[in-house]
Amino acid sequence: MSNPVFFTAAGTLDGAHPGSLFVLDGAEARHAVTVKRLAVGEAVDIADGAGRRLTGTVERVAPGELTVECSSVTIEDRPGVRLVLVQALAKGDRDELAIETSTELGIDAVVPWQSERSIVRWKAERAAKAHAKWQSAVSAAAKQARRAWIPEVRAAVDTQGLAAHVAEAALAVILHEDAVKPLRGVLEAWRAAGLPADGPQEILLIVGPEGGISPREVTKLCSAGAVTALLGPHVLRSSTAGPAGVVIASDVLGRW
Repeated sequence: MSNPVFFTAAGTLDGAHPGSLFVLDGAEARHAVTVKRLAVGEAVDIADGAGRRLTGTVERVAPGELTVECSSVTIEDRPGVRLVLVQALAKGDRDELAIETSTELGIDAVVPWQSERSIVRWKAERAAKAHAKWQSAVSAAAKQARRAWIPEVRAAVDTQGLAAHVAEAALAVILHEDAVKPLRGVLEAWRAAGLPADGPQEILLIVGPEGGISPREVTKLCSAGAVTALLGPHVLRSSTAGPAGVVIASDVLGRW
């Protein structure tokens, strides 16, 4: 069984090396000590959310503090082709369920999308709070999945803003029930094309709200360079489509 993972701030593991001691404090330490009840001698991983992972054993336990003796430090590179889930705001916390599951499956970043048919609205007074809630959700999911990277939750966009993201992406795919080409085929064709890359590339997987993406939005996004793709024979909910797309993309791109 893999070691439990606890997160520390980016940069705090930079000086760690085999034999050194690292002290974890704050909420993560309280969770390790009070909830998980880690004891001296148990194996544990400390990750900084930016790819650096310390593996070690618990040396000392105190209220709100966990001291770990480092046995190794590894740095997990980010993939050259990064998957970004563009998730439309959806009712009933289905959007949060989508980003949580997609994080467990390996998504690299998330973009909240205020689509035309989104019932949920991130208005000015609640936008910061809602964004923080999404970031907390993906952080918890990354911890559950034992990841060293925590996906970035980017700023929320409307359709105009999303069109700008589409224009900059290596590939942008609208997961749509009226599409003709399956997602697997679209991804395989893109990969076979062997497009030249200057640095990391991003693939956007765009998911609409429960009411679907409006024809006007599909036209606007396709004009910016997006393509539509079909996930399968059945209509998936907003909370399911994104994770399903991540699974297919991870397989085609060799991430799994």
